[in-house]
Amino acid sequence: MIFLKLILTNLGRHRIRTLISVAGIAFSVAAMLTVVTILQGAVGMFSGLLSADSQILVFERNVSDLFFSSVPDAAVKDIQGWSMVQHANPVLFGVVSSLDHPIITCFGVTPEDARIHDAAWLAGTRSEFGTGANQVVLGERAAEFLNAKVGSKVSIGHGVFSVIGIIRTKNGFEDGGVFMPLRSAQNFFHKEGTSSVLTVKLKSRNDQAAFKSQVKQRYPALIALQDQEFDRSYSQFRILKATAWAVGACGLLLGGLGVANTMIMSVFTRIREIAILRVNGFSNGQIAAMIFGESGVVSLIGTVAGLLIGAAAIVALKLIPALHGYVDADIQPLVVVAVVFLACLTGIAGGLYPAFYAMRIRAVEALRFE
Repeated sequence: MIFLKLILTNLGRHRIRTLISVAGIAFSVAAMLTVVTILQGAVGMFSGLLSADSQILVFERNVSDLFFSSVPDAAVKDIQGWSMVQHANPVLFGVVSSLDHPIITCFGVTPEDARIHDAAWLAGTRSEFGTGANQVVLGERAAEFLNAKVGSKVSIGHGVFSVIGIIRTKNGFEDGGVFMPLRSAQNFFHKEGTSSVLTVKLKSRNDQAAFKSQVKQRYPALIALQDQEFDRSYSQFRILKATAWAVGACGLLLGGLGVANTMIMSVFTRIREIAILRVNGFSNGQIAAMIFGESGVVSLIGTVAGLLIGAAAIVALKLIPALHGYVDADIQPLVVVAVVFLACLTGIAGGLYPAFYAMRIRAVEALRFE
């Protein structure tokens, strides 16, 4: 208890310097938590978009992005007829533009697709989807920023389409997207006879290995992956996750440098004091423990404050209307544990050199130090 009181007293004697170090750790932790959570949420939403009511994705082998994947209609019809398949829905992904909105995701789907079948229809009816030419259904967010309603005409790319429905989805990408009948989308994007992916649900999960083997055998240009396999292997997901952790780690590194600077300055200004402690029986280990204790307290307070700031920032972002559906505020416990561990490791690293320097102080020489 006396040792802890000594640590707190030392930190309190330089309040401004201590608060700056705490703030550095806090904002670093908050930035890391926010960036990692948002990017992982984005990955989760895109993954959910691909795995809507399906277990397996079939797409072109060795493509860098699913927007460039081509699954022939002949393969789609063949796979839909396999006895082990409950349903298989082709999806065509595209990027379209409209006035003042250069990037809008377009989904070419069939009426049986879960995106159409299971969505909450705010206007229009599902039975109308795919019954006419030049017709689209808008996600709720897309209808909002396009200022459109059922019966409106919207300019998309070089075409003009009639809005026959507005739907609400839980997925932000879908909620801000445009839905076209598959054949219309194929003609619009000049990809006649192909889809980007085929989402497949099997009658029994026990047939997954057999299904993937059969796809490989009959269609060497295609690959079938379970949803979990796709999440782990898709290069874009790996890049996003790596970027999130790299950005967060850089933030924590800066926070750690702040702690190191605070502790070394604290040691320099207390050389005579440390010498007196040595004269009164403090060992090298106790001197080092005092320095590490101070850096640990700074890191702990900064980490707790950073977690609170980060959580508040994520919730605030989710409440912004323009970001509705695009920000996943579900903070993963594993992310919190990783952030806390890295913050504590940063605090310990920040105290290494100051502790080593303090242990080398010789009492006789230090007492003459001015």
